[in-house]
Amino acid sequence: MRKTSAGWYMLFVFPLFFIFSTVVLAPFFMGIIYSFVSWDGLPLNPKTFTGFDNYLKMLSDARFVSSSLRTAYFTLISIVAINVLALAFALVATTSLKARNVARTMLFMPYLIGGLILGYIWKFILGDAFKALGEATGLSSIFFNWLIDPNFAVFALVVVTTWQMAGYVMIIYITGIQGIPEEVIEAAEVDGAGFWTKLIRIKFPLIMQSFTICLFLSISSCFKIFDVNLSLTGGGPYNSTEMFAMNIYNEIFSLNNYGYGQSKAIAFFLAAACLTLAQVVITKKKEVEIQ
Repeated sequence: MRKTSAGWYMLFVFPLFFIFSTVVLAPFFMGIIYSFVSWDGLPLNPKTFTGFDNYLKMLSDARFVSSSLRTAYFTLISIVAINVLALAFALVATTSLKARNVARTMLFMPYLIGGLILGYIWKFILGDAFKALGEATGLSSIFFNWLIDPNFAVFALVVVTTWQMAGYVMIIYITGIQGIPEEVIEAAEVDGAGFWTKLIRIKFPLIMQSFTICLFLSISSCFKIFDVNLSLTGGGPYNSTEMFAMNIYNEIFSLNNYGYGQSKAIAFFLAAACLTLAQVVITKKKEVEIQ
């Protein structure tokens, strides 16, 4: 009976494993191999083995280094904005507010819009709409086309990413807050704990699991941003918003440096994996089990 069950398990698992191996594992390991060669991506052209030259070249690539630092800066600001806003939304949505279910739905809806479409919508808002609003109100120092100013274009990406992700992250925080036993909150109120004391000393430690998940999702999403970057700014103006993923895309598909682009992709994977793993390990240590 056990052998029969194992056979059925293998029968159902094999198609998924085959697809995963074909779509994910095989291209990943092929990418590692290609990262050690010089190649323009054309099948008939030769591949020249260069060893670690592609990886060493990244250290002197000013555009790549700028994209990496810009991505780190963007990710740091975005994860703070996303999680602070999402936590505030969650605290409001878990009160006795009558319209809380409607508020949850409205706040979650931006996440359902695809990144490319979202970028084009906000491209109009931050471009033509802001410019028209600035001319109509006389506040042209605030309302102007953010996307043509290198100093504001990155913040435009932060605004759009926060607007998209905050509602989704909010749902996870709501789940964590609703999982706190009522008797714990009631006991704190009996002891005279105020709003901020309950929030910092009780709720935050008890929803640390939610913090772990939300930080992981926001860090990985912001670090890997590409679709919104492509549709909203296209990396401009003057490459001032070219993030890590877009730099890799341009290297491979615009400059036809397939081998060098693959080495960047491997470095990108390692950086994202190390960053998210470190975050999970740190926040996991701070989690509190509810007895």
